[in-house]
Amino acid sequence: MGVTLQSIVYALITIVVTVIAVKNLPGILELLVLRRLTLSPGTGYAVTTILRYIILMAGTMSAFTILGFQWSKLQWLVAAFGVGLGFGLQEIFANFISGLILLFERPIRIGDIVTINQLSGTVSKIQTRATTIIDWDNKEIVVPNKAFITEKLINWSLTDPITRIVIPIGVAYGSDIEKVESILYEIATSHPLVLEEPSPSVFFLAFGASSLDFELRVYITAIDHRLSTIHIINKDIDRRFKENGIEIAFPQMDLHIRDMPSSSEDK
Repeated sequence: MGVTLQSIVYALITIVVTVIAVKNLPGILELLVLRRLTLSPGTGYAVTTILRYIILMAGTMSAFTILGFQWSKLQWLVAAFGVGLGFGLQEIFANFISGLILLFERPIRIGDIVTINQLSGTVSKIQTRATTIIDWDNKEIVVPNKAFITEKLINWSLTDPITRIVIPIGVAYGSDIEKVESILYEIATSHPLVLEEPSPSVFFLAFGASSLDFELRVYITAIDHRLSTIHIINKDIDRRFKENGIEIAFPQMDLHIRDMPSSSEDK
Protein backbone atom coordinates (compact mmCIF):
# COMPACT_ATOMS: atom_id res chain seq x y z
CA MET A 1 0.00 0.00 0.00
CA GLY A 2 1.46 3.33 -1.08
CA VAL A 3 1.57 6.61 0.76
CA THR A 4 -1.61 8.62 0.19
CA LEU A 5 -2.57 12.19 0.98
CA GLN A 6 -4.95 10.87 3.63
CA SER A 7 -2.22 8.86 5.37
CA ILE A 8 0.10 11.88 5.32
CA VAL A 9 -2.59 14.05 6.96
CA TYR A 10 -3.27 11.40 9.61
CA ALA A 11 0.45 11.03 10.28
CA LEU A 12 0.86 14.80 10.67
CA ILE A 13 -2.12 14.91 13.04
CA THR A 14 -0.55 12.09 15.07
CA ILE A 15 2.76 13.97 15.29
CA VAL A 16 1.03 17.20 16.34
CA VAL A 17 -1.00 15.40 19.03
CA THR A 18 2.18 13.69 20.26
CA VAL A 19 4.08 16.98 20.53
CA ILE A 20 1.17 18.65 22.37
CA ALA A 21 0.91 15.70 24.76
CA VAL A 22 4.65 15.71 25.47
CA LYS A 23 4.68 19.47 26.18
CA ASN A 24 1.56 19.52 28.36
CA LEU A 25 1.98 16.23 30.18
CA PRO A 26 3.65 17.65 33.35
CA GLY A 27 0.86 20.16 33.93
CA ILE A 28 -1.90 17.62 33.32
CA LEU A 29 -0.34 15.07 35.67
CA GLU A 30 0.22 17.73 38.32
CA LEU A 31 -3.45 18.75 38.25
CA LEU A 32 -5.03 15.30 37.97
CA VAL A 33 -2.68 12.84 39.70
CA LEU A 34 0.49 14.08 41.42
CA ARG A 35 -1.27 16.53 43.75
CA ARG A 36 -3.20 13.63 45.26
CA LEU A 37 -0.10 11.54 45.88
CA THR A 38 2.62 12.04 48.49
CA LEU A 39 5.56 12.15 46.12
CA SER A 40 8.82 14.08 46.34
CA PRO A 41 9.55 16.62 43.57
CA GLY A 42 12.24 14.31 42.19
CA THR A 43 9.86 11.36 41.92
CA GLY A 44 7.21 13.42 40.14
CA TYR A 45 9.80 14.74 37.69
CA ALA A 46 11.08 11.20 36.99
CA VAL A 47 7.55 9.93 36.30
CA THR A 48 6.68 12.74 33.89
CA THR A 49 10.01 12.47 32.04
CA ILE A 50 9.72 8.72 31.51
CA LEU A 51 6.12 9.12 30.29
CA ARG A 52 7.31 11.80 27.88
CA TYR A 53 9.74 9.30 26.32
CA ILE A 54 7.04 6.62 26.09
CA ILE A 55 4.51 8.98 24.43
CA LEU A 56 7.16 10.27 22.00
CA MET A 57 8.16 6.74 20.96
CA ALA A 58 4.55 5.59 20.66
CA GLY A 59 3.60 8.65 18.58
CA THR A 60 6.59 8.23 16.26
CA MET A 61 5.86 4.54 15.70
CA SER A 62 2.17 5.29 15.07
CA ALA A 63 3.03 7.95 12.49
CA PHE A 64 5.32 5.55 10.60
CA THR A 65 2.66 2.82 10.75
CA ILE A 66 0.01 5.18 9.33
CA LEU A 67 2.34 6.00 6.44
CA GLY A 68 2.57 2.28 5.69
CA PHE A 69 6.11 1.61 6.82
CA GLN A 70 6.76 -1.94 7.99
CA TRP A 71 9.34 -2.23 10.75
CA SER A 72 10.58 -5.55 9.46
CA LYS A 73 11.75 -3.79 6.28
CA LEU A 74 13.56 -1.02 8.12
CA GLN A 75 16.25 -3.19 9.67
CA TRP A 76 18.93 -1.68 7.43
CA LEU A 77 17.92 1.82 8.58
CA VAL A 78 18.10 0.79 12.24
CA ALA A 79 21.53 -0.77 11.62
CA ALA A 80 22.81 2.38 9.90
CA PHE A 81 21.43 4.50 12.70
CA GLY A 82 23.23 2.27 15.21
CA VAL A 83 26.53 2.75 13.37
CA GLY A 84 25.97 6.51 13.42
CA LEU A 85 25.37 6.41 17.14
CA GLY A 86 28.51 4.37 17.61
CA PHE A 87 30.67 6.99 15.89
CA GLY A 88 29.33 10.49 15.38
CA LEU A 89 26.69 10.50 18.14
CA GLN A 90 28.52 8.39 20.70
CA GLU A 91 28.67 11.04 23.43
CA ILE A 92 25.09 12.22 22.86
CA PHE A 93 23.79 8.67 23.00
CA ALA A 94 25.86 7.92 26.11
CA ASN A 95 24.44 11.00 27.83
CA PHE A 96 20.90 9.99 26.81
CA ILE A 97 21.28 6.48 28.24
CA SER A 98 22.90 7.93 31.36
CA GLY A 99 19.90 10.24 31.74
CA LEU A 100 17.58 7.23 31.67
CA ILE A 101 19.73 5.49 34.30
CA LEU A 102 19.53 8.59 36.50
CA LEU A 103 15.74 8.61 36.23
CA PHE A 104 15.34 4.89 36.96
CA GLU A 105 18.05 4.29 39.58
CA ARG A 106 17.72 7.82 41.01
CA PRO A 107 21.20 8.31 42.52
CA ILE A 108 20.31 12.01 42.35
CA ARG A 109 16.97 13.81 42.60
CA ILE A 110 15.69 17.34 42.11
CA GLY A 111 16.73 19.31 45.18
CA ASP A 112 19.63 17.03 46.18
CA ILE A 113 22.94 18.61 47.19
CA VAL A 114 25.75 16.91 45.29
CA THR A 115 29.48 17.14 44.66
CA ILE A 116 31.01 15.97 41.38
CA ASN A 117 34.44 16.83 39.99
CA GLN A 118 34.98 19.37 42.80
CA LEU A 119 31.69 21.05 41.85
CA SER A 120 29.06 21.35 44.59
CA GLY A 121 25.51 22.61 44.37
CA THR A 122 21.81 21.77 44.26
CA VAL A 123 20.29 19.71 41.45
CA SER A 124 17.65 21.86 39.75
CA LYS A 125 16.89 19.96 36.55
CA ILE A 126 17.50 16.48 35.06
CA GLN A 127 17.09 16.43 31.29
CA THR A 128 17.73 13.98 28.48
CA ARG A 129 21.31 15.05 27.78
CA ALA A 130 22.46 16.91 30.86
CA THR A 131 21.68 17.84 34.46
CA THR A 132 21.65 21.41 35.76
CA ILE A 133 23.29 22.22 39.12
CA ILE A 134 23.00 25.58 40.89
CA ASP A 135 26.22 26.20 42.82
CA TRP A 136 26.76 28.34 45.93
CA ASP A 137 27.39 31.42 43.74
CA ASN A 138 23.91 30.92 42.22
CA LYS A 139 25.40 29.95 38.85
CA GLU A 140 23.61 27.36 36.76
CA ILE A 141 26.10 24.73 35.63
CA VAL A 142 25.14 22.16 33.00
CA VAL A 143 26.82 18.78 33.58
CA PRO A 144 26.57 15.93 30.99
CA ASN A 145 24.62 13.00 32.42
CA LYS A 146 27.45 10.61 31.61
CA ALA A 147 29.58 12.25 34.33
CA PHE A 148 27.10 11.22 37.04
CA ILE A 149 27.46 7.57 35.99
CA THR A 150 31.19 7.33 35.29
CA GLU A 151 32.67 9.85 37.76
CA LYS A 152 32.82 9.80 41.55
CA LEU A 153 29.59 11.35 42.86
CA ILE A 154 28.84 12.52 46.40
CA ASN A 155 25.17 12.99 47.24
CA TRP A 156 24.95 14.80 50.56
CA SER A 157 21.18 14.34 50.94
CA LEU A 158 20.23 11.09 49.21
CA THR A 159 19.10 9.15 52.29
CA ASP A 160 20.09 11.33 55.25
CA PRO A 161 20.75 15.10 55.21
CA ILE A 162 22.77 14.96 58.46
CA THR A 163 26.45 15.70 57.82
CA ARG A 164 29.58 15.73 59.96
CA ILE A 165 32.05 18.59 60.36
CA VAL A 166 35.65 17.88 61.34
CA ILE A 167 37.70 20.78 62.74
CA PRO A 168 41.43 20.16 63.37
CA ILE A 169 43.10 22.21 66.15
CA GLY A 170 46.75 22.33 67.15
CA VAL A 171 47.76 23.75 70.56
CA ALA A 172 51.22 24.55 71.85
CA TYR A 173 53.25 22.02 73.81
CA GLY A 174 52.74 22.48 77.55
CA SER A 175 49.01 23.23 77.20
CA ASP A 176 46.59 21.61 79.66
CA ILE A 177 45.18 18.72 77.63
CA GLU A 178 42.15 18.18 79.88
CA LYS A 179 41.24 21.86 79.70
CA VAL A 180 41.57 21.91 75.90
CA GLU A 181 39.29 18.89 75.59
CA SER A 182 36.74 20.39 77.98
CA ILE A 183 36.63 23.76 76.21
CA LEU A 184 36.21 22.20 72.76
CA TYR A 185 33.37 20.00 73.98
CA GLU A 186 31.61 22.95 75.65
CA ILE A 187 31.87 25.01 72.46
CA ALA A 188 30.36 22.20 70.39
CA THR A 189 27.46 21.46 72.74
CA SER A 190 26.56 25.14 73.11
CA HIS A 191 26.20 25.72 69.35
CA PRO A 192 22.48 25.82 68.38
CA LEU A 193 22.96 23.99 65.06
CA VAL A 194 25.07 21.14 66.44
CA LEU A 195 23.05 17.98 67.05
CA GLU A 196 22.92 16.28 70.42
CA GLU A 197 22.68 12.89 68.71
CA PRO A 198 25.09 11.88 67.23
CA SER A 199 26.90 13.73 70.00
CA PRO A 200 30.00 15.92 69.45
CA SER A 201 33.38 14.31 70.14
CA VAL A 202 36.91 15.54 70.82
CA PHE A 203 40.03 13.48 70.10
CA PHE A 204 43.68 14.00 71.01
CA LEU A 205 45.19 12.57 67.85
CA ALA A 206 48.95 13.03 67.91
CA PHE A 207 52.10 14.76 69.11
CA GLY A 208 52.84 16.90 66.10
CA ALA A 209 56.11 18.50 65.09
CA SER A 210 55.10 21.83 66.62
CA SER A 211 51.74 21.13 68.25
CA LEU A 212 49.47 18.82 70.20
CA ASP A 213 46.93 17.83 67.58
CA PHE A 214 43.24 17.67 68.47
CA GLU A 215 40.15 17.09 66.35
CA LEU A 216 36.61 18.31 67.04
CA ARG A 217 33.81 16.40 65.31
CA VAL A 218 30.21 17.64 65.26
CA TYR A 219 27.04 16.79 63.35
CA ILE A 220 24.57 19.24 61.81
CA THR A 221 21.17 18.82 60.18
CA ALA A 222 22.07 19.96 56.65
CA ILE A 223 25.07 20.79 54.52
CA ASP A 224 23.73 24.33 54.03
CA HIS A 225 24.91 25.18 57.56
CA ARG A 226 28.48 23.88 57.23
CA LEU A 227 30.29 27.17 56.57
CA SER A 228 28.36 29.20 59.13
CA THR A 229 28.85 26.51 61.78
CA ILE A 230 32.60 26.25 61.12
CA HIS A 231 32.87 30.06 61.22
CA ILE A 232 31.15 30.39 64.60
CA ILE A 233 32.98 27.43 66.18
CA ASN A 234 36.37 28.75 65.06
CA LYS A 235 35.58 32.19 66.53
CA ASP A 236 34.53 30.59 69.82
CA ILE A 237 37.70 28.48 69.93
CA ASP A 238 39.91 31.53 69.43
CA ARG A 239 38.04 33.51 72.10
CA ARG A 240 37.92 30.74 74.70
CA PHE A 241 41.56 29.76 74.20
CA LYS A 242 42.66 33.37 74.71
CA GLU A 243 40.56 33.63 77.88
CA ASN A 244 42.18 30.47 79.28
CA GLY A 245 45.76 31.17 78.21
CA ILE A 246 45.91 28.35 75.65
CA GLU A 247 48.13 29.11 72.68
CA ILE A 248 47.18 27.90 69.21
CA ALA A 249 50.35 26.36 67.81
CA PHE A 250 52.21 27.44 64.70
CA PRO A 251 55.26 25.89 62.99
CA GLN A 252 58.50 26.51 64.92
CA MET A 253 62.11 25.55 64.49
CA ASP A 254 64.85 25.45 67.13
CA LEU A 255 68.39 26.10 65.92
CA HIS A 256 71.24 24.51 67.96
CA ILE A 257 74.85 25.62 67.26
CA ARG A 258 77.27 22.92 68.40
CA ASP A 259 80.61 24.73 67.76
CA MET A 260 81.49 28.40 67.52
CA PRO A 261 84.75 29.36 65.77
CA SER A 262 87.16 31.26 68.03
CA SER A 263 88.15 34.86 67.27
CA SER A 264 91.81 33.88 66.63
CA GLU A 265 90.79 31.39 63.99
CA ASP A 266 88.70 34.05 62.35
CA LYS A 267 91.77 36.21 62.01
